[in-house]
Amino acid sequence: MIKDGFDLNKDDLLSLISSIRRDIGHEDIKPDILDVIFNPEKSELLIITSDRPEKSLVIGKGGWVVGRLKEELKVNQIHVEAYTDILLRRYRMELALKKLWQCLKNYDTETVKPLKNLLNLLEMRIQHPYKGEDVLKEFSPEKESTASQNSFKAVVALSGGVDSSFALIIARMVGFNPLAVTINPGDIILPRYYQEKVENLTRQLSIEHRYLDVDMAKEIEGALEGRYHPCGRCSRIIEETVLEYTRNEGIPFIIFGDLLATGAQSLTSKGEVLRINLPAMLSATKGETKALAGKYGVTSTGGYGCPLLGEVKKKYGYMNRYSVSRILRETRAGVLEPGEALELIMSLFKK
Repeated sequence: MIKDGFDLNKDDLLSLISSIRRDIGHEDIKPDILDVIFNPEKSELLIITSDRPEKSLVIGKGGWVVGRLKEELKVNQIHVEAYTDILLRRYRMELALKKLWQCLKNYDTETVKPLKNLLNLLEMRIQHPYKGEDVLKEFSPEKESTASQNSFKAVVALSGGVDSSFALIIARMVGFNPLAVTINPGDIILPRYYQEKVENLTRQLSIEHRYLDVDMAKEIEGALEGRYHPCGRCSRIIEETVLEYTRNEGIPFIIFGDLLATGAQSLTSKGEVLRINLPAMLSATKGETKALAGKYGVTSTGGYGCPLLGEVKKKYGYMNRYSVSRILRETRAGVLEPGEALELIMSLFKK
């Protein structure tokens, strides 16, 4: 089926899937496949099914079917998407777009430019909801004048993880001229390898970066004593510190790498500062944030890389319920695939 180029229609694919399912002992059920898209540059195949149960048939138990399919077709990657998930992502982006249009009227011509660029990117993603990385390649933001480039339009909270790195890369792309800030409560929350990630990324992007030192001694002590899960308190302090810094600097936008909340709630007014959860606004998946951040050498550590959280879960296993709840929220929102969620949950219970 693959010779000099790629020649595969839906009927061929269904026959191959049926053959693989029979061969590995799965029930011979043909999934409803809507489209098959091949990217010859990357040797990647995108299979779009009508719904999640159809997607499961293509993937197979434990990923056996799609794994064999990749071997048979001799492609680098196979991605399987359910059209119902695509529709949901598109709808969420439409909600974010409507909110963004409402926000535009609050800013002057120079300040609003990056928001307009972001709006154009959002519209492109709505029109092509499963093109992902290709949309970013095709996107051409409106260039700003030299004068406007000399002032920061946004503060980006940069932790060194793939999601905040994705947010910083997009913020620079659309013209926010971002200032990256990293909260530093000490090595038990921000280890040196995360500091190296943020410094390497900002250097590659030619973006100014600053550390903001905060005292979280009481919060760290309480977590290590098992009195509470650290993430909620830590997140609140980080957000409050970055927001206060943004206000004091007179910068109009603050950007976080949150994947939730999506839709209209991905843009929220914090007084005179507009908070943008950039990955959530673009309805990005975890796979997409990993792919873009990975181009700049930012890779996932697997699981949740905070040493404090690691110590807490070792000493107090019952605390894992709060981490599991967070993973399930992202899974329900379609940010994480069930397989990715399972791996994260299993990593929490490793000794």
